[in-house]
Amino acid sequence: MESGKVLVTGGAGFIGAHVSQQLLKAGHEVVVLDDLSGGFRDNVPEQAMFVEGSILDVQLLQALFRTHRFDYVFHLAAYAAEGLSHFIKRFNYENNVIGSINLINESVNCEVKCFVFTSSIAVYGTNQLPMQEDLVPNPEDSYGIAKLTVEKELEITKRMFGLNYIIFRPHNVYGEKQNLGDRYRNVIGIFMNQMMQHKPVTIFGDGDQTRAFSYIGDVAPRIAASVANKSCYNEIFNIGADQFYSINQLVDVVAKAMGETPTKVHLAPRNEVLHAYAEHSKIEKSFPLNRGTSLEAGIQRMARWARVAGSRKSKNFDLIEIRKNLPQSWLDDSPK
Repeated sequence: MESGKVLVTGGAGFIGAHVSQQLLKAGHEVVVLDDLSGGFRDNVPEQAMFVEGSILDVQLLQALFRTHRFDYVFHLAAYAAEGLSHFIKRFNYENNVIGSINLINESVNCEVKCFVFTSSIAVYGTNQLPMQEDLVPNPEDSYGIAKLTVEKELEITKRMFGLNYIIFRPHNVYGEKQNLGDRYRNVIGIFMNQMMQHKPVTIFGDGDQTRAFSYIGDVAPRIAASVANKSCYNEIFNIGADQFYSINQLVDVVAKAMGETPTKVHLAPRNEVLHAYAEHSKIEKSFPLNRGTSLEAGIQRMARWARVAGSRKSKNFDLIEIRKNLPQSWLDDSPK
């Protein structure tokens, strides 16, 4: 594999930290850029150079790109809270669209070889199941709209300026180093955190929503290895697990791994896609790996890590822009 100098945005976050580690193992020189708004300094691999800063800081980006002359950019920085994105529209588009555009601009100006972007199956919205890459996207939340916008921008940037890209659409990724204290996203981390604090497990609606939960060890290596496979340039790939589960089933798997018998509390339903899982034949052809990790095995690994890491106090998101129709469980504890 041809090594190079790589920028990883969001490399102090969950997926970004794992991708950074995989890139270092492959011999790349890695620079991590993260504002630590959702990640942790301890997540950054020791061998990586760490820069604390925002993708909204254009002057910082210009200096980084001109100093390091990156070969590849892995853009994983995002605020990936689908449900909350309805209520933080400006924040969502500034961080998930404008920040991405800043990186694309610098990648063109500094002749980056390939721009790897982690999008989301949120771009599909309510769609044919299992979701396939050739479906017409129909996002139903502001987060999905933002991700689709960046996908389209990468397509036209390739046509106009020749910037190669690879787009991954991951879904419901979980595992070690996930932020257990984020109460708005990452349902497995939320459940584990609630159980460690001996609090009731909260479920939106009846719990019959279905998702395919994807272990980080099956996702990060493929993302990191992608730039070495030039046949995959300028393509879109779903990435994640095939087997889907209901939220009710998920609670039982997590409870068994944590050794807990939690009380379940069903909250009012929120506005969300009820069933979302994807088809992965395309990525299997391009990045063949061993059979994926089962949910039970992946949850066991994450549970062992979580018990050592300990519970985290959940913080409120204090930049809510719209309070109308905000789920009551979020409204009750949010700043007045």
